[in-house]
Amino acid sequence: MRKLLFLGCLLVLPGVAGADDDGTLNPEELSLNSVMQKAIRGEVDMMTCAQGYFITKSGRHALARQLFERCAEAGYTGAMTWMSQLDDNGLGGPEDPVAAAEWDRRAADAGDAVGQFNYGLDLLRGRGVDQDIALGRAYVDRAAAAGLKVARRLQASDYDLDEVTPDADNWKYQLLF
Repeated sequence: MRKLLFLGCLLVLPGVAGADDDGTLNPEELSLNSVMQKAIRGEVDMMTCAQGYFITKSGRHALARQLFERCAEAGYTGAMTWMSQLDDNGLGGPEDPVAAAEWDRRAADAGDAVGQFNYGLDLLRGRGVDQDIALGRAYVDRAAAAGLKVARRLQASDYDLDEVTPDADNWKYQLLF
């Protein structure tokens, strides 16, 4: 009798313990694959979106772009600024200053201080958007008012872009016309 009961338990337990809602035994957790699968299903949250930082820092820019784009579309402003960085530098896709400036604008208009600062720089430089010094300063001023130290530093330098941009990048910001 004990043997039968033991065998019965062995047959029943695998179906009871270990399967998640879709029937997968031992589902992946905390893996890159599980993060991307969640994002593809539209299940993005702050922790999922934060994984994009590690993905892009590991050099997998195309994968990071997939994750950040879903997170940005869900309203995460940090992902918008990462999308701008990827587009501005041609990481995981072609260099696209217009798309980069648009991501900065979206983050800025959502109230993100980093987005405000970056969009202000875009406007001051005329990179990806028409140059507009007054509007660019206004966006930098919003970021400074929100407490962003680099924005305050730019204000204190009378908006001298060399204060916040390494001179090695000057070629990138040259107006061609």
